[in-house]
Amino acid sequence: MGILTLIEDRPTPKAVYNWRVYMAACVASWAACMIGYDSAFIGSTLALPSFVDEFQFEEMDPADLNLTKANIVSVYQAGAFFGAFGAYASSHYIGRRKSLILWVLIFILGAGMMLGANRERGLGLIIGGRVLAGLGVGGCSNMVPIYISELSPPAIRGRLVGIYELGWQMGGLVGFWINYGLQETMEPSHKQWIIPFAIQLVPAGCLLIGAFWMPESPRWCLTKGKREQALKDLCWIRHLPQDHPYILEELEAIDVQVEHDRITVGPGFWKPFLALKQRKVQYRIFLGGMLFLWQNGSGINAINYYSPTVFKSLGVTEVFLTTGIFGVVKTVLTFVWLIWLIDRLGRTKLLMLGALGGSLCMWYIAAYINIADPTNNANPSGELSSGGISAVFFFYLWTAFYTPSWNGTPWVINSEMYSQQTRSLGQAFAAANNWFWNFIISRFTPQMFSTMGYGVYMFFACLMLLSIPFVFFLIPETKGIPLERMDELFTIKPAFKAHGVLVDSMKEHEDATMVIRDEKARGDEHTEMA
Repeated sequence: MGILTLIEDRPTPKAVYNWRVYMAACVASWAACMIGYDSAFIGSTLALPSFVDEFQFEEMDPADLNLTKANIVSVYQAGAFFGAFGAYASSHYIGRRKSLILWVLIFILGAGMMLGANRERGLGLIIGGRVLAGLGVGGCSNMVPIYISELSPPAIRGRLVGIYELGWQMGGLVGFWINYGLQETMEPSHKQWIIPFAIQLVPAGCLLIGAFWMPESPRWCLTKGKREQALKDLCWIRHLPQDHPYILEELEAIDVQVEHDRITVGPGFWKPFLALKQRKVQYRIFLGGMLFLWQNGSGINAINYYSPTVFKSLGVTEVFLTTGIFGVVKTVLTFVWLIWLIDRLGRTKLLMLGALGGSLCMWYIAAYINIADPTNNANPSGELSSGGISAVFFFYLWTAFYTPSWNGTPWVINSEMYSQQTRSLGQAFAAANNWFWNFIISRFTPQMFSTMGYGVYMFFACLMLLSIPFVFFLIPETKGIPLERMDELFTIKPAFKAHGVLVDSMKEHEDATMVIRDEKARGDEHTEMA
């Protein structure tokens, strides 16, 4: 089997894997570019000499400066937390596509506010704008994985949801490099630091324009009784006629799932909340939230938001360049994850391998900082020692373990493991969990580095190790499983055997269906001959 060989749940016409489904995923993933850029550019922008001078950071007490930086960064995550829940309401009433339009407009309003900040007006416009931008990205982080997942054929669902993660990394790549370029090519000025804030509007504008082309989710349309629109959109995205057996089978499976959810969960806005009383729903929300706890526990957002601080702790002086290389490594490895790993190796193996390798790297970095103390024993020439070079190597090696595992895989799992009636609410809890832990990390990272030193890296190393037994014993593999069979997957115990058991059951069912079809076809032939 080649690296692009698809593992299908049933015989699938080649037309299903057409440009439309990929293009819809790409357009929706402009939201991820928006989020990735915002996550990456802010840390190095706060370190730009022009920004430091504009808002007189050098005159602040160190404790006040840490608090100011933490507030600028963390209000974004606080807004995103509430935006994730707000998207549940908007998607229920106006659908996935219109929800994206709503939340990107809120983001654009916030990004525009930030452009009005200067020394005279203070940081209020930046902080207020980041709250609104956070609301926007929180809503988009809920909607986009659901939207892509509901459009995707099972065999390429991980790959298509992975485009969302790729967009995140490409936005981050620009965010990590932009301030290096500005520092090297522009004199410090108001314009120098305002440019990175203005770039936020580019991916947001692309998403807003593209959203008017995107189809609505057929699954959402069916839950609202819009069968004609659902059939039209499904046939368009699958590039098949309405009477094709694949379309009829998919519609039947969605109808069965929707009807099952109406009986067990109930229709309406509040019924999914009542479903929270069900153990199976509580359990999956717990699993989804914990995946984001472990993801943030890897240390990724401490690095994303405070990369200059992180690299200075290793003794690095060229922090903007080193941060840019970090962005390149993440983006390249995201391509590897997207094209091959996520739908071939699967979700759970990636998470466990990434956690083990990443933890070992963090232990090494902690040991180096403890022994060498590079912050207080810096080389006057600014050059790294051999130990410092090895620490930077292990930092990039940590990136190589983390990126194709914990970076995007939790989003993929959360986008696919809920039933139709609870998917939007479940994804709202998942996205809110992501932004909550994001907020905790971004709010307290400056203080952690000030008080814990090398202990910060040991803390993250321990959390990565603890995630391994959690994934092995509690998270079933979901690759190649149709969304309508997720309830069945999560009832099979133990979790590490569930995927194999369900795949065997699906094959037996498909074989039995083929036998019945063949017998019916032979019977029709005999009837015609007679």
